Amino acid sequence: MELQALPSRIGQVRRIVSAQLRYWHMDPLIDRAALGVTELLTNVHRHAQPDKTCTVEMELVVDRLTVSVRDHDPRLPVVDDAEPLATCGRGLAMVAAVSESWGVRPDGESGKVVWFTLPTTVSAPARPARRTVADKPAHLFTEVEVTTDGLRPAHTPARSAVVG
Repeated sequence: MELQALPSRIGQVRRIVSAQLRYWHMDPLIDRAALGVTELLTNVHRHAQPDKTCTVEMELVVDRLTVSVRDHDPRLPVVDDAEPLATCGRGLAMVAAVSESWGVRPDGESGKVVWFTLPTTVSAPARPARRTVADKPAHLFTEVEVTTDGLRPAHTPARSAVVG
């Protein structure tokens, strides 16, 4: 999806990424993918020149999700150590911390792609314990009596098939 990396749009993209991962049944990846795409889009908003136009792509293969952001600024990002009290400057370090891998590559002469990957091979959630039927006898259905003509059953009251 192509967009302007403006603060109002970043939240929308985060929700779109989350919805797509839910659709793919990759719920365990939502928080890390949303954080990563937020940081990459924030970098486009803060640093990209000449414009803030970018493209977000998600690619899901068997064991890996790749999220990439392409912009029109050929300058490659530099990861610096942020001062302890700094309020910015940790975005790529956070992407590195939550992802399996990340990187940047030039995109032609006038842009770059910054990407990160997340492993999709997460352990399946434990199944809830099976409910067991209590050790009490099940209600029996009333015997059906056949009329003398042998075709129609005699009237019997209705019973539920649910035990208990």
